[in-house]
Amino acid sequence: MRGIDADTLGLDGRWFDPVWRLEVELTPLELELLDTWWVRRLAFVAHAGIASFTTTQSYSRIEHSLGVLALTAHFAPDDRAARATALLHDIGHLPFSHTLEGLGGLDHHTIGRERIAELDPVLRRHGVEAEEIIAIDEGERLSPLTNSSGALTLDHLDSFLRSGQVHGRTTTSPREMLGRMRLVDGAVDTDEQTADELVDLIVAEARHQRAPSNVVPIAVLKHLVTNALDAGASFDAADLAQMTDGELWAALLADPATGEGTRELRAHPRRWRMDTLPPEPPPTETLPTDAPSDGSDAGALHVRIRRGYLALPTVDGAMITDPRITALDDALPLHLRVVRA
Repeated sequence: MRGIDADTLGLDGRWFDPVWRLEVELTPLELELLDTWWVRRLAFVAHAGIASFTTTQSYSRIEHSLGVLALTAHFAPDDRAARATALLHDIGHLPFSHTLEGLGGLDHHTIGRERIAELDPVLRRHGVEAEEIIAIDEGERLSPLTNSSGALTLDHLDSFLRSGQVHGRTTTSPREMLGRMRLVDGAVDTDEQTADELVDLIVAEARHQRAPSNVVPIAVLKHLVTNALDAGASFDAADLAQMTDGELWAALLADPATGEGTRELRAHPRRWRMDTLPPEPPPTETLPTDAPSDGSDAGALHVRIRRGYLALPTVDGAMITDPRITALDDALPLHLRVVRA
């Protein structure tokens, strides 16, 4: 049995990842980055977004980022810039991760670039520059984290396996699967059996992202935050970008325009239901505060899912396809409606 905890602080100079069962000797740069607020803040942002309170997927963005670091260190232990990028790649996320993306013009990629640039003095102390980290993160420089083929990356590999573990979807341990994987020009490459397991996890995750347990709380929370911003709440878009999940909950509960709706969402999320509609774009978006239950469109909140995370691993260097992935991709954009149950 190991004698250290899986702490996210690097207290003993190591990170032990409980999903991959990899132990990483942290570099001085990684230890310093783990002590910056933009990285520490990720401990207070759920990787699954608002679905963290409607499913068992409650782990944080910092756990995922450290997981990507563990994978990067496993495949490319001496690539300091790639390892730092793994730790920093998500620091631009809003509270509840992707849930609120786009509100107030906020984009986590843009915010992330700004925060990486802000950390340039820290990076330079260890012989790395912010421009290099940004270039890797945006795929402008090939690295263990990027590829030009569109195949599965280490970032999404960690997402699928970490999610698969907490949802009980995995049949083989991630550590065992990792032993059958290679990294070829940034693409996750493996054998046919392992690829089949990975495709199962990718399909399950895509279906979860389109399921009521994910879509309903996203739709209602997004509306609540929009209402708060439109009503001149105590916070604006710039404040929102810096909040943690807990800080946003507190702000919404304290605001007269959103307090009641926020309490209802937290206590009774099953009061809404999700319908799938034809892909015509709706003319407006409004909250289903008093939507009738007869199936009419009055008061409904319309949601469109325009993209999925459907990149597949390669098998012995060759791209693969799967009819389930093709069907999921062909269904996009997906038009969903959330109304009172």
